Amino acid sequence: MVYNKFKGMGIALITPFTNDGCVDFTALRRVLDYQLSNGTDFLCILATTAETPTLSAEERQQVKDIVIEKAKGKVPILMGCGGNNTAAVVEQIATGDFDGIDGILSVCPYYNKPSQEGLFQHFKAIAEAAAQRRLSVVLYNVPGRVGVNMTAETTLRLANACENIVAIKEASGNFTQIEDIIKNKPAHFDVISGDDGITFPLITLGASGVISVIGNALPKEFSRMVRLAQAGDYKGALTIHHKFSELFKLLFVDGNPAGVKAMLSSMGLIQNVLRLPLVPSRISTFEKISAIIKELNIKC
Repeated sequence: MVYNKFKGMGIALITPFTNDGCVDFTALRRVLDYQLSNGTDFLCILATTAETPTLSAEERQQVKDIVIEKAKGKVPILMGCGGNNTAAVVEQIATGDFDGIDGILSVCPYYNKPSQEGLFQHFKAIAEAAAQRRLSVVLYNVPGRVGVNMTAETTLRLANACENIVAIKEASGNFTQIEDIIKNKPAHFDVISGDDGITFPLITLGASGVISVIGNALPKEFSRMVRLAQAGDYKGALTIHHKFSELFKLLFVDGNPAGVKAMLSSMGLIQNVLRLPLVPSRISTFEKISAIIKELNIKC
């Protein structure tokens, strides 16, 4: 039986860019060092927060190589691998470079809005291909982005049918649905929060951790909140959760990863640059984020 390696606080890793729009590999190494020395439990790379659709194949390979160079042997590495063409995703898994990668994060097919049976067959095919490469699969349910919600029934059906499907990143915001999965899941399967702002309550319900955006900038503080909640110190965890409640809102008011890039920029770790069609957060948002970082006295 395969068990989930992706527990605790994982980072949805950003991709830094230089002012002329190139990938900033120096800043990427700096961000990785910062995260790995401040409590990050695993890394989720080349997914939504990384602006992966705007990266070339060569850039994606370079990012992967740097992450493995820095993190291999220290923390597990989860890599984005999904799409709305099942055959293409299966082909990518069969032929792609997954050396050094522990598992793949695969999002529900976007735009074409499959039925629940279509979702089941899509992920079953992906799991079978991943098993041939000895890769774990983490499902990613984010209806606000893809246009379709994967129900608890479908998630549990997949968890029971495919032993290498080890977790789901749940970003539906539907507590009833998420609790249903947690309550009825098989032992090898976990629920991971896909939303920083509800990580604390989800852990109290039995979630195993989070794939975090805010953790890019605040790995020490947010990993402490996660660990306190996992240990049952809900009072201590809630204190930290409340401390960051305004930041949770600001991170996404201008879209992701605009908020966290503004935060990292205000901390001096990266340039505040995104690739179109995404643009940096508004000046007003940047100023509010910078003021909170200063007030919290966050050091990097």
